[in-house]
Amino acid sequence: MIEVNSLDNVKKLIDSELGVLLYFSTPTCNVCQALKPKIINEFDKNFPLIKKVFVDSSVSPEIAANYNVFSVPTMLLFLDKKEFAREGRNVSVALFVDRIKRVYEIMIS
Repeated sequence: MIEVNSLDNVKKLIDSELGVLLYFSTPTCNVCQALKPKIINEFDKNFPLIKKVFVDSSVSPEIAANYNVFSVPTMLLFLDKKEFAREGRNVSVALFVDRIKRVYEIMIS
């Protein structure tokens, strides 16, 4: 997972990659810290072509504001330059992964 602190860099990634997962968090969010390794593991295993991007909302509030992220953790998944999924706060990792699998498989085939 790469960390991005610039809105321009986020937009460039979304425009240039098949898929981008934006993971919004802050260092003081305990839920975020527990969820992040689970998300990384599942995306590495199931969606290797999706770029994983970490955004620290306390360092880059303009990125969070641009994507209407008002609480953490929040995950935004962009597929083919469009927002496909948005999950926040109480996230079921298994349901989130299941929601993405079929579309991802279609996109890479």
